[in-house]
Amino acid sequence: MPTDAVGRFLAALGPERREAVTGRPQEEQERLAAAWERELASDDELDTLDELSPPAAEAEAARRVLERDA
Repeated sequence: MPTDAVGRFLAALGPERREAVTGRPQEEQERLAAAWERELASDDELDTLDELSPPAAEAEAARRVLERDA
């Protein structure tokens, strides 16, 4: 399991989105991973989901970050 923010962010993405993000410059991947971590830390709904399913909360946060970035 990846321990760095970018690796964890990429692991939370589905295969198609992961491929799209890995094709971006490293700085952009780091920016998205930081936004993902902020989303996980600040959203109370994700806290509840995290208690039930941490992978689902991470995937939902990743989806939100990519939708805002589009």
